[in-house]
Amino acid sequence: MICTEYIFSYKSLLIFKDRIIIFVKKITLLTMMLSACGLICDECEFYEKECNGCLAVKGQTFWAKEMMPNKICPLFNCSVNEKGFKSCGDCEELPCKMFREMKDPNSSEEEHQLSLVQRVGRLKASS
Repeated sequence: MICTEYIFSYKSLLIFKDRIIIFVKKITLLTMMLSACGLICDECEFYEKECNGCLAVKGQTFWAKEMMPNKICPLFNCSVNEKGFKSCGDCEELPCKMFREMKDPNSSEEEHQLSLVQRVGRLKASS
């Protein structure tokens, strides 16, 4: 009888622990500042120096102003301006061809692929 109660209590604790972990992950997603493409703005070396986050600058990030013909991030323009979404995470096509092909020129192909998986996961969890 004591052993059964212990096992039941242990299983209950494991379920409770899993629910707390899920809750903490959701709170973390809510408190972190995500870009329209799923990058975590707070973790970016340019955040609050050259950029205040794509949502704050309406997609006109420093790099987009330098590199894009219309001076706006194509992913932001597509998801927010053209489709009216809050981010790429609301789009049924995620990850679309443009999302997959937009790569930081400073990252390796392996880093890019990992980033795609992480960003899609964040966007889907926050939508």
